Amino acid sequence: MNRGEGLTTRALEARLGVSRRLIGSLVSAGLVTPARGPRGEHVFSFQDVVLIRTAASLHQARVAPAQILRALQRLERLAPDRHLSGVRMSASSGKVSVRDRHGAWLVESGQRLMEFEPAPDNVRVVELARAAAGETAAGQAFARAQALEPVDAVAAEAGYRRALSLAPGMLDAYLNLGCLLSDQQRFDDAIALYEGALGWLPDAPQLHFNLGVALEDIGAPQSALAAYDRCIALAPGDADAHYNAARLHHELGHFQKAVRHFNQYRKLNRAD
Repeated sequence: MNRGEGLTTRALEARLGVSRRLIGSLVSAGLVTPARGPRGEHVFSFQDVVLIRTAASLHQARVAPAQILRALQRLERLAPDRHLSGVRMSASSGKVSVRDRHGAWLVESGQRLMEFEPAPDNVRVVELARAAAGETAAGQAFARAQALEPVDAVAAEAGYRRALSLAPGMLDAYLNLGCLLSDQQRFDDAIALYEGALGWLPDAPQLHFNLGVALEDIGAPQSALAAYDRCIALAPGDADAHYNAARLHHELGHFQKAVRHFNQYRKLNRAD
């Protein structure tokens, strides 16, 4: 996109191979809201382009257009304050699934998906987390905290902190506790937690990514970008980090950098 002006329907067809019919259905459903160009043509924002590309990828993966629209509309109802371009979606046996920190689930039914193998980029992290959590006092404290999290956030926080006092290199405890703090709008506490965690685990890309999210939450985009850059340096295949970096660069007027990260995000999303 040039100078942040967006893309027209014709440009989307030419550059991304998205069908005009699919674009029109997203517009009609109110899922994307294009502006009007000087000749009355639709001009789509950066976020709308990302969502259109995601819908096209789902269609290419044999998800029916009507099912894509239903899934997107349900996601919009579930998270009205979040733009759908920031939701990681994929096709699962002809249906739309999304991923959150607890795993993947089908949008229309809410059913959780069983995942028998971790993604290749996450294998090393999963192995380290399992080794750290083991059959130890720290692992038991972590397991109790996980069980308590849905019903008693205070006790869950205490449990995660107990686990970390016993095993200060336990990645999953940092990640879960950081998300818990952010869910409570305690962003400064989450930032302090992640920064402390990086003293033990400087090469864990998820910590840098989550730090970037928390820094965005307090309105520090430059610091957030630095965190996303470190995440990408450690995990070049992290599509979400490229997406967030692209979005922030675009908001800050760094349009060439935004395009570079967006293209990488698009390439990785297509590979999924």
